[in-house]
Amino acid sequence: MEQLRSGRFATRDTSPNGILRVLDWNIDRGYDLPGISNAIEGQRPDLVILQEVDLNARRTHRADIAAELARRLKLDYVFAPEFQELSQGSSDDPAYHGQAILTSLPVLRSRMIRFQHQSGFWQPRPYVPSWALFQRRLGGRIALVSELQYHARTLVVYNLHLESRSAGAIQLAQLDEVLKDSGQYPKETPIVIAGDLNTKYRACTKAVMERLRAAGFENATGDRTPRTHVIVGSLDYIFARGPLRIGDGEVRRDIHKSDHYPVSAQLTIH
Repeated sequence: MEQLRSGRFATRDTSPNGILRVLDWNIDRGYDLPGISNAIEGQRPDLVILQEVDLNARRTHRADIAAELARRLKLDYVFAPEFQELSQGSSDDPAYHGQAILTSLPVLRSRMIRFQHQSGFWQPRPYVPSWALFQRRLGGRIALVSELQYHARTLVVYNLHLESRSAGAIQLAQLDEVLKDSGQYPKETPIVIAGDLNTKYRACTKAVMERLRAAGFENATGDRTPRTHVIVGSLDYIFARGPLRIGDGEVRRDIHKSDHYPVSAQLTIH
């Protein structure tokens, strides 16, 4: 559960004009792998930040979704397991679910933060069957952190999937852990925070925006928090801090390959 997986398939360079195309997407396990791959390829991103990525799960035909997407898209990848999915594998052949970063940039190093603040909702219990419906799991929510080489600078990327079983208290506590961790980097370090923040309630959305703004982060969609989930509302974001300009933030509601819509943006370093 604490081991990162990675692979190298990148064959193309980042745009020479310094523009970094970023795509963030909760891909709903990767059920529609060909459709997801084609949708990402159509955006031609340099940096892809994914949540709900399956590894060896029955529901996604035992595929290594992160590795397969990286191979198809010709990008390097890092995968971190968030949960062991008890209904999707066995003790001898476990299945996992987590976060992945795919990129054309060189990956210098990666690590994960397993949050101290967690919900106990997902834990196995003697009276709850390990059926897919009940989503019994081992592990807990994480941030996948990758340091990438971007035009002679180190770009730090935090890929988040915050807790969903809370009205906001756990999400904010986990976000605070990320912001505290980001304090180890010099002020001039370019940093991206992106992912599914599970801001399902208006008060939580407002508090998350205020926390990130106070820490110097800019939202790719400015003051707007457009709907990124088919039903729930605004959950998915891209933020940047440091010597970065972030713009052209867009929710791609024309792409229907998950219960979330991808969010895209462009970064330039200065």
